[in-house]
Amino acid sequence: MDSSSPPHHHSNQNKTKIIVTMGATGCGKSRLSVDLATHFPHSQIINSDKMQLYNGLDITTNKIPLHERKGFPHFLLGDLDTIDADVSPSQFRSAAGLTIANIVSRGNLPLLVGGSNSFIHALLVETFDPQVDVFTGPDSVSHLLRYDCCFLWVDVAWSVLSDYLCERVDEMLESGMLEELAQFYDPTKVGVRVGLRKAIGVPEFDEYFRKYPPWESEENGRVPKEGCDQARKEVYEEAVRLIKDNTCILAKRQIGKIMRLRKAGWDLKRLDATATFRAMMMKKKKNKSSSPASSDLEWRDIWEREVMEPSVKAVRRFLQ
Repeated sequence: MDSSSPPHHHSNQNKTKIIVTMGATGCGKSRLSVDLATHFPHSQIINSDKMQLYNGLDITTNKIPLHERKGFPHFLLGDLDTIDADVSPSQFRSAAGLTIANIVSRGNLPLLVGGSNSFIHALLVETFDPQVDVFTGPDSVSHLLRYDCCFLWVDVAWSVLSDYLCERVDEMLESGMLEELAQFYDPTKVGVRVGLRKAIGVPEFDEYFRKYPPWESEENGRVPKEGCDQARKEVYEEAVRLIKDNTCILAKRQIGKIMRLRKAGWDLKRLDATATFRAMMMKKKKNKSSSPASSDLEWRDIWEREVMEPSVKAVRRFLQ
């Protein structure tokens, strides 16, 4: 039991203020955190996605690319070189708590983006018991928090999000995910599910690389093209199907945890990004037509109007 937290009878007045962006995988949390940082330039961003803590597999784990960070500091993102060790919620509470204290000591605003709701819960509650899993057991989630939090929950209707997540897997593969996994593959670690090896994509492609080792042929580490060996293509397509299924399962689990936090009294401001994602997917379908630029502008306008502007207003009120 962590008894180092201050007693919880005081108001939020003396607590450190932090911004927390939440949501299922793929819903735009990282984009929102950078958007907020452009409006509040003293912001510094802290990652709370457990797979993104590790150094490596940047495409597979969907780390925000360097050019999209717009120069804003990101902490606990790709910092961990020990890829074959799990990070516990208690360890994250300690590391992120120290990071928040350091950010505040420099006069900056901590902006937590996640990610893993078990990590967010462990970090934010006043008293954390590592022996209790409030998300699966009968124990209730505490509404007593050790920080004064402005929660921004980016939500997307499931019918739209699930389609988007499947399309995103295809885009990741086109961006070099398979080549990244081929370099990461270690035949001596097949079946090992620890640390970064838990990332969606690693276990799903184990069978493919076992049958078609990347060192035997360069083609085995590349996305199968038309006319390639049919058996190899089928094993590849099964791995891709599993990645899509498991990504959707993860997203549903994350939404369930967020609903549990909300039910416990966490004051989550819901931001509906459904129209943004619908327009974004429409833009991709129109990309081969005559006016991709206008549809690109359309989804960005919707994002600004329905997600970014309400978030900026909420943060401004919170900081007053």
